[in-house]
Amino acid sequence: MPAPHTSRVCRLTNALCLGLGLLLLFARPASAVATALTGTPLNDGYYAMYNLNFAAAHEHFHEWMTTHPEDPLGPASDAAAYIFNEFDRLGVLDIELFADDDRFESRKPPSVDQAMKQGFMDRAAQTDRLADAALKRNPRDANALYSKAVVSGMRADWASLIDRHEFGAYRYSEMASGYAKQALAVDPTLYDANLAVGIENYMLSLKAAPIRWILGMTGAGTSKAEGVRLLKLTAEHGHYTAPFARLMLAVGELRDGHIQQCKEILISLSKEFPGNTLYAREITRLH
Repeated sequence: MPAPHTSRVCRLTNALCLGLGLLLLFARPASAVATALTGTPLNDGYYAMYNLNFAAAHEHFHEWMTTHPEDPLGPASDAAAYIFNEFDRLGVLDIELFADDDRFESRKPPSVDQAMKQGFMDRAAQTDRLADAALKRNPRDANALYSKAVVSGMRADWASLIDRHEFGAYRYSEMASGYAKQALAVDPTLYDANLAVGIENYMLSLKAAPIRWILGMTGAGTSKAEGVRLLKLTAEHGHYTAPFARLMLAVGELRDGHIQQCKEILISLSKEFPGNTLYAREITRLH
């Protein structure tokens, strides 16, 4: 069982970045320049999800799964819509919560929507089946490896943020990181994957020096400068994860006391995703 300080680091890291799942859930080969989330059912699904329109997101993802029945990213995306919906319902998607460790530590255990949880678990299991089948055909299938990283990371999110099973969250996070690294080894041009590494570096850089040293010995990244660089790289060149990278940059600005810079990022996101009340709500809270 991990030491108390290790458990707390893993818990905060999972919460503040929504774990590897929500950071990698959109992993897909991206162009060198960020493009609009439109034109395919997968794109449309993520645009709807960023606008917190989860019913529409499910419809688009179901359409993608129907036309791409062997693609494990289809059910992984639908699983993301379930967990994102539950996080929104429970108030997990709260920038001030993520920017305040004490608020996170003192939060009350949530009351879970069992239908939402079952939908998430079913889609995650479907993702594993399709990804495992693809990897049997080709062990270097980057999409399948990414899909495994996606569901492992989202399971870590659910375990940490909802079920409060910290050891389970730590185990799933390790699995997600391993699959992500394998996928990057196959295709280093998956720009969206930089987001997870950027979050890891940024968030762990906030820990005390002895903890950073211990985490560094395990291979974890703990450089704030590198974290910010990778977040900016994803925000500028990623595709599905670019809006989330911008949100995390806003969290970073808020943590550093740069209120105006945080507001500017949130205003930009609010204009791009007008249906997302999170951005508007946080803008009004900042002074």
